[in-house]
Amino acid sequence: MPTVSINHVTRYRYRRDVAFGEHRILVRPRESYDQRVLEASLEISPEPRALRWLQDVFGNAVAIATFDERADELEIRGTAEVEHLPLAAEDIAVEPYAANYPFTYSAEDMPDLLRSIEREYPDAGRRIDSWARSFLDEGETGTLALLRRMTEAIHTGFDYEPRYDKGIQNPLHTLAQKTGTCRDYAVLMMEAVRALGLAARFVSGYLYQPDNERARIGGHSTHAWLRVFLPGSGWIEFDPTNGIVGNRGLIRVAVARDPEQAIPLSGTWVGMKGSHIDMEVDVRIKQLDLATSHPETPAEEPTPC
Repeated sequence: MPTVSINHVTRYRYRRDVAFGEHRILVRPRESYDQRVLEASLEISPEPRALRWLQDVFGNAVAIATFDERADELEIRGTAEVEHLPLAAEDIAVEPYAANYPFTYSAEDMPDLLRSIEREYPDAGRRIDSWARSFLDEGETGTLALLRRMTEAIHTGFDYEPRYDKGIQNPLHTLAQKTGTCRDYAVLMMEAVRALGLAARFVSGYLYQPDNERARIGGHSTHAWLRVFLPGSGWIEFDPTNGIVGNRGLIRVAVARDPEQAIPLSGTWVGMKGSHIDMEVDVRIKQLDLATSHPETPAEEPTPC
């Protein structure tokens, strides 16, 4: 069970002092059976007037900061050490009734899954539906095999292109152009599995490099992937950017029905027009039990995933 160290710094710079409104901060890893937070801290400069914590509707740990001091820079640093229990694809158990697609969720689960099955983007031409069904075999298809094929198809068939703009690319554009970032790929696959009647949620978190595995895309910034509800194992991670099935190398921070509910940092500022210079994000992650043989590599520029 590896222990992972996380250091996440976000820094806003301004040409002159500005006033800061309320900020919502979502950087603390989630607690679960497969990831245990050993220690965590949140440092903010300038120091906020008040800092309070809450759990949102999805159980994410959210910090709310309010300020009364003006400054020309705002720095938010979240650190954590997390004990992580990786789940490999071969360890995923699926109930017999759901082992093959199509299947229907149980009457007990369905009321709580319905909103995670609803589509978020219009698709009048049913292009995402057609793409999702292209992974089906004639007759019954293994549910896990279907999801693995879809994950791998995005990983191998799409071109990853860093994008500094905020927001999510329309999944129809992602599908047509076969390009995007990790958050675009996650949303496309969410829409595809929802088109098949499966429940999916967006995940924002951190990506680390397990030993003896191929290089992964999405380091030095937050990463995005999705979870699909599979009876027998519950919510299972799928990372189409890296072709990962299971949670190996993935540390969850926020889980949400919609990506807008999982933004790591949001807030407001008040000042003269043109005051904002830039924003820098730097995420450093290292597996502590491998630190001696695999030292942390400094990031030159954050990857906008």
